[in-house]
Amino acid sequence: MSRTDLKSHISVAQSLAPASRTTTVNGTGVDLTGFDAATVVLDLGAAGGTTPSFTFEVQESSDNSSFTAVAAADLDGGQPAAVTAGAAVVEIGYRGIKRYLRVSVTAATGTSPTLLCSATVVRGKPRKLPA
Repeated sequence: MSRTDLKSHISVAQSLAPASRTTTVNGTGVDLTGFDAATVVLDLGAAGGTTPSFTFEVQESSDNSSFTAVAAADLDGGQPAAVTAGAAVVEIGYRGIKRYLRVSVTAATGTSPTLLCSATVVRGKPRKLPA
């Protein structure tokens, strides 16, 4: 029997919990073991402060300890270079081969910058479907 529901073909993990960001924060590494595809979903809310600006970076790691920026060639869809206003959902596909992914957010400029945001990793193409 084949499964046609989407839930059986994905797994969702949080890298950055929903919160108001004011400084640089590194998300939690998400293990991609057992999956052959991943998409990062950024959920951006309201920005506050005077001329706030935030940048996001998808990072990868083999050991969940040393993370580096994912090369542009391994991303499908660009990372937002700078977010000055909120209310957007951004999807970024991952084509790399590292075991772990996380998202880093940086408050780049502005006086008292704040941004409501979260980041989720959607793992897809499981090597084994649930029973």
